[in-house]
Amino acid sequence: MTLHLRRFDMPLPDLDGASILVTGGTGSFGRAFVKSVLARWKPARLVVFSRDELKQYEMQQDPLIGGQDCMRFFLGDVRDVNRMETAMRGIDTVIHAAALKQITAAEYNPFECIHTNVLGAENVVQAAIRAGVRRVVALSTDKAANPINLYGASKLASDKLFVAGNNMAGSVATRFAVVRYGNVLGSRGSVVPLFRRLLDEGAKELPITDERMTRFWITLDQGVNFVLSSLQMMRGGEIFVPKIPSSTVVDLACAMAPQAAIRNVGIRPGEKLHELMITEDDARTTLEMDDRYVIEPAFGWWKRKPGQSEVSVPDQFVYASNNNPELLGRNQLARLIEAIG
Repeated sequence: MTLHLRRFDMPLPDLDGASILVTGGTGSFGRAFVKSVLARWKPARLVVFSRDELKQYEMQQDPLIGGQDCMRFFLGDVRDVNRMETAMRGIDTVIHAAALKQITAAEYNPFECIHTNVLGAENVVQAAIRAGVRRVVALSTDKAANPINLYGASKLASDKLFVAGNNMAGSVATRFAVVRYGNVLGSRGSVVPLFRRLLDEGAKELPITDERMTRFWITLDQGVNFVLSSLQMMRGGEIFVPKIPSSTVVDLACAMAPQAAIRNVGIRPGEKLHELMITEDDARTTLEMDDRYVIEPAFGWWKRKPGQSEVSVPDQFVYASNNNPELLGRNQLARLIEAIG
């Protein structure tokens, strides 16, 4: 199989003159999203909302970001609904990327995980409705499908809140959708920077939790484009799932360092062997498109409006990293890692 990465860039919304807020805007996705929007459109306001003043300061020093008149930087936490409501005044589009994402940290600090990922999601929904925001897209994770760890369970609860937010909005025009995708290659906290750091320090072996493990992979640029195109497609209540490749984690390590040995360190608490993005139960309400799947909301108010390229997936369909027809080999992974820099 030749290496072919979907761009997920059609159709895209017109964000000229838009007022956009990105929660967790100083993270890897937030920075990439902000740069992409500024390169393509001229928004009226682009608000970075996060609780990290140092990262906000560092973003402001980037001439591609901080030098733009439309940029605003709001210190705040999604746990604070009043601050969220203040930040959303006059905003028409919200991208919710703020979350506690580390599996082990969530297992050890469960209350913190729930406060940010679940109660924070509730605050975003309520603030968006009260402020009259038009569209909200929330970022989810493959770990939210049949979760076995608290991070995944908290994101499943978050997804349910955003889908139900369309009911909660009532006569208000605010609409909510969810984007669910896999591991972002090269993002902060992902395995690629970890392996690179170990190799730069002279490591002769790389740690693998289980040699059977597989994962979905998406690049940061793909993730940004997928969110933007889903923003354009959304009617409210959908969970958008991209068609992306997967690989074994062993092949990823060997692609980065063919000469390095593999050290099996054992699976961590809350870790799966294989990731799942669409369950067999989800499949009953899932449509397949050329570049993505769309899980429709199981509510009576949802009326399917199929397009020419949409078909229902078969019964008992499951989209998992170990049954993915797009399985990357070591040479393809090496080219992909080289491409992302």
